[in-house]
Amino acid sequence: MDTAIAEKKKAIHPGAGRRNTRIQPKGRQVDPAALAEVQELLGEGSRNRDLLIEHLHKLQDRFHCLHARHLAALAAEMRLALVEVYEVASFYAHFDIVMDEEQAPPPVTVRVCDSLSCCMAGGEKLLEELPAKLGPDVRIVRAPCMGACHNAPAVAIGHALHEHATADSVAEAVAHGHTHPHIPDYPGLDAYKAGGGYALLRACLDGARTPESLIEALESSNLRGLGGAGFPTGRKWRFVRQEAAPRLMAVNGDEGEPGTFKDRHYLETDPHRFLEGMLIGAWVVEATDVYVYIRDEYPQCIAILAREIEAVEKAGLSPHTRIHLRRGAGAYICGEESAMLESIEGKRGLPRQKPPFPSVVGLFGRPTLINNVETLFWVRDIVEKGADWWASHGRNGRKGLRSFSVSGHVRNPGVKLAPAGITMAELIKEYCGGMADGHTFKGYLPGGASGGILPASMADIPLDFGTLEQHGCFIGSAAVVVLSDRDDMRAVLRNLLAFFEDESCGQCTPCRVGTEKAVKLVDQPEWDEPLLNELAQVMTSASICGLGQAAMNPLKSVLKHFREDVL
Repeated sequence: MDTAIAEKKKAIHPGAGRRNTRIQPKGRQVDPAALAEVQELLGEGSRNRDLLIEHLHKLQDRFHCLHARHLAALAAEMRLALVEVYEVASFYAHFDIVMDEEQAPPPVTVRVCDSLSCCMAGGEKLLEELPAKLGPDVRIVRAPCMGACHNAPAVAIGHALHEHATADSVAEAVAHGHTHPHIPDYPGLDAYKAGGGYALLRACLDGARTPESLIEALESSNLRGLGGAGFPTGRKWRFVRQEAAPRLMAVNGDEGEPGTFKDRHYLETDPHRFLEGMLIGAWVVEATDVYVYIRDEYPQCIAILAREIEAVEKAGLSPHTRIHLRRGAGAYICGEESAMLESIEGKRGLPRQKPPFPSVVGLFGRPTLINNVETLFWVRDIVEKGADWWASHGRNGRKGLRSFSVSGHVRNPGVKLAPAGITMAELIKEYCGGMADGHTFKGYLPGGASGGILPASMADIPLDFGTLEQHGCFIGSAAVVVLSDRDDMRAVLRNLLAFFEDESCGQCTPCRVGTEKAVKLVDQPEWDEPLLNELAQVMTSASICGLGQAAMNPLKSVLKHFREDVL
């Protein structure tokens, strides 16, 4: 081609003031058809920045993936940079981005839990059998804990949780299109009110109670946060109330710690007891808005809350605050309170540096009260029955009740409401019917994947806050996984470390690189113990949040208590 003609055909910058300019701006153009689909899907709803994840869910649910054309259209509709939309969508495991040249995944996805309790119950076998059983038209992927550890192995078929799964039962469910959540029977608003429900909230709203009296009741009971950190609840409410208005409240329902399912249990069996505690908390701290963040693995709980929150609002029980229900998207890190706040704001779930703490600078920069589901569940009982009632429970010098999520090799797994301070030996014998047939008690995880591992010889330690730390463990959310003589401790450890590798948000180098390095080191036939110990020290002391700080606890425990199994 003649050089002059080639130069003439070259696009010229629009600001050059010459001819032959571009007919559209640089970058990806918005497809009008895709924009129309996005606009129809969002309807008259808000386009606010904090709703980005909610809108991505709508696209994922409708089209079974996130097409690049829809991401560009959503960015234009929300007036966001495309990179902002893409970086959020690519952060969460439950979003599937499909570029223009890529093929969309099949309409049905089966997620097979590969966390510890499910692997112990045959999850790996399911992963091997299902491809041949389901064929190429069904996508099968690994997934972290789904909060069904007591009914392991578990899979999610579309949005439907399928428990006690076998290859045949999964195939049958897929064939019959069972891809939507099953809503269990639960007491609704009328049944809850018939049992005295919302009387305490009414007393608060009518002025018969004072915020100070409720804070004092919680302080006297010594109720501590039951999501894992164990911070005194009354003190937290007092701190937030002392901050300048306007104040907000956030509920952490993202219990992703492997082995934990107690929040799910309470949401499925008595949701209004939680909602009343939440509304009381919002009244005490004068929160103008409450954001309820529930993990996406609990679609049945999200459906229950959506229905019952609407009933509460229609009954005039929330005149003092606005309730917003938010859906997670498959990220364990969002169980960390500041990462959850980022997710509620429609961003990637990256933990924030502290201080400032959320009670001072939290959601949208405002002072924010953060409690988990179970903590709020107990507010009504403690205030109505008195602090002495709560303190009357307990063993071995401890006070209160604990909801233990028990899974593994016991005869009767499940949520066990037991006295704080109960020992592992007592919990197995009195609440779980003993060990499963053919299994001998070998060890246990007292606080999920990050809480460390103790041998059966240490089953007489009271289980509560402050009793396990001297042994290199902690109770956390009381997710108890019981191990037996049939469990390979190398495989147990690798499973836990691989979970942290997959779930690291990648923000800080010690955690991002350390978790990957840890898995590679334990995969070696001969372990480099000095290097593993050095890695554990760096990760524990230098990681930003609890994920990296606690990720090596299982390794430390195994080297200390199960050396003969691994070295």
